[in-house]
Amino acid sequence: MCGIVGYVGPRTSEKALDVVMEGLGRLEYRGYDSAGVAVVEQGGVGTRKRAGKLTNLSQALSEAPLPETATAIGHTRWATHGGPTDANAHPHRGGSGGKLALVHNGIIENFHALKQSLLADGVEFSSETDTEVVAHLLERAFAGSGDLTEAMREVVGTLEGAFTLLAVHADQPDVVVGARRNSPLVVGLGEGENYLGSDVAAFIGHTRQALELGQDQIVTITPDSCSVINFDGSPSEGKAYEVTWDAAAAEKGGYDTFMEKEIHEQPHAVADTLLGRTDAEGNLVLDELHIPVEELRAVDKIVIVACGTASYAGMVAKYAIERWTRLPVEVELAHEFRYRDPVIDGRTLVVSISQSGETMDTLMAVRHAKELGAKTVSICNTHGSTIPRESDAVLYTHAGPEIAVASTKAFLAQITASYVLGLFLTSLRGESYGRSAAEIMAELQGIPDKIEQLLGTMDRVEEIAYFMADSRSVLFLGRHVGYPIAMEGALKLKELAYIHAEGFAAGELKHGPIALIEPGQPVFVVVPSPDSEHGLHGKVVSNIQEIRARGARTLVIAEEGDEDVVPFADEVIRVPRTSPLLAPLLTVVPLQVFALHLSTAKGLDVDQPRNLAKSVTVE
Repeated sequence: MCGIVGYVGPRTSEKALDVVMEGLGRLEYRGYDSAGVAVVEQGGVGTRKRAGKLTNLSQALSEAPLPETATAIGHTRWATHGGPTDANAHPHRGGSGGKLALVHNGIIENFHALKQSLLADGVEFSSETDTEVVAHLLERAFAGSGDLTEAMREVVGTLEGAFTLLAVHADQPDVVVGARRNSPLVVGLGEGENYLGSDVAAFIGHTRQALELGQDQIVTITPDSCSVINFDGSPSEGKAYEVTWDAAAAEKGGYDTFMEKEIHEQPHAVADTLLGRTDAEGNLVLDELHIPVEELRAVDKIVIVACGTASYAGMVAKYAIERWTRLPVEVELAHEFRYRDPVIDGRTLVVSISQSGETMDTLMAVRHAKELGAKTVSICNTHGSTIPRESDAVLYTHAGPEIAVASTKAFLAQITASYVLGLFLTSLRGESYGRSAAEIMAELQGIPDKIEQLLGTMDRVEEIAYFMADSRSVLFLGRHVGYPIAMEGALKLKELAYIHAEGFAAGELKHGPIALIEPGQPVFVVVPSPDSEHGLHGKVVSNIQEIRARGARTLVIAEEGDEDVVPFADEVIRVPRTSPLLAPLLTVVPLQVFALHLSTAKGLDVDQPRNLAKSVTVE
């Protein structure tokens, strides 16, 4: 989820670097592990890049300025391949001549095979990134054609994965070439100058005229032209439009809040977390694995440690991992874990879940687990943070930076990564209960489209939220994987609307909580699929009847085609059909949207709720 900026203006212009740095400042929310720029100078390309936030790059430029120029590209990174270091920061050069520079957003899934081929040819690498592989390939292709656009077309045909690429070459000083596949890239159209960016925030301070690119397209900009071709070389045209928001709003992509933006980024967060999870033989892989495979096969218990929303992701994971691996799974609140003398040993796998990778309670739980001899795996959204560094293995969620304090897209990415981990362990053990790991992975690949479809149907949920703005209490019920989703729905409402909200296991209702039901009490019910085992669907429908008979206002989340709930629901919120274990990736979305809009209706700060911080770095 990196930020990318490109600019080309008249040769008399001296503002290329200023434009790029300004754009990077607006895009830093997309990644802040490192940043860098490249400018086309006489006979070569000059670069500066630094690990850390953009201020580090600004300091480097003040100490060692680059020449004023008319053509430049820039990048602010959210690290994937290789840690956040100066060497791994973009731009990357191709070849040894110093004439080509490249920036990249996304993941090149087949980079390892491509790199091995280049190494066999004697190419030397200066970073750990997949991006540098593309830079070397592009330089080689340019040497053959002498044309950067044609070189880009040749190279993208060899790449697998999701990517946006921007490149410049000193032999074509008035040209910036970009390419996109499953990753955003937009053109800004100026007068005698043109722009490229990963979103319009990159250039909104200079032009509101934009060009939307399609899938698998290459764009070439010069000061006076913009041309688009498809990867197969056939000519194409982008879709022109006018940006209707100002520079301040552009940082949020036109959304009113970061949270709303992040809710709508969830299809990409899930898809990106699934990218690159198989090797050349089709086997599932973790990002970094320092545990011998035979030791993982010997694991006889899994303990998940996490806090808050991440703990609910862990609870969802428990149902799936136990089902697929037949291993017992415990879910522990990290801040309680090390204070109760947990029973773990060298055959226990402790899985930590943390968006930031710096959650102090979770970090201390991981350290305690290691002291007791357990193997540790981290599920984390921040490359190179403390918890992944101290764990034996890590599975990164590629949700991109999450700005809003209340987690949304990171939660879905954590569930997705947990599923991947469960399937990885299943494949190692050579056994699966029911469907194969490959079948489940194939269905997971289709979930992002279903989330996108669901997000397009949320108008009624928004209306309900505004109607309920004066509610003082909302209850949430669920069973099986719907139970942690009910608790997550309640937590979102507590965080954002500051009202009483509780999530319950629906079967627990008659054991006490039903006393809370009075006429008009709003209750969200997450209904299992009719395909669920053990008659859970019918049991939850009975729960709906029980609370409806006592005056509750029932707001029912049910999959498409489930008509059994209709007679007992005041509102039915539909989600696309999917396998019961994967349903949380869909059923939580309406609850996120509801909390967002109820908070908005109350006039509260959605992105920065009171008393909360994005990352809890103290115990």
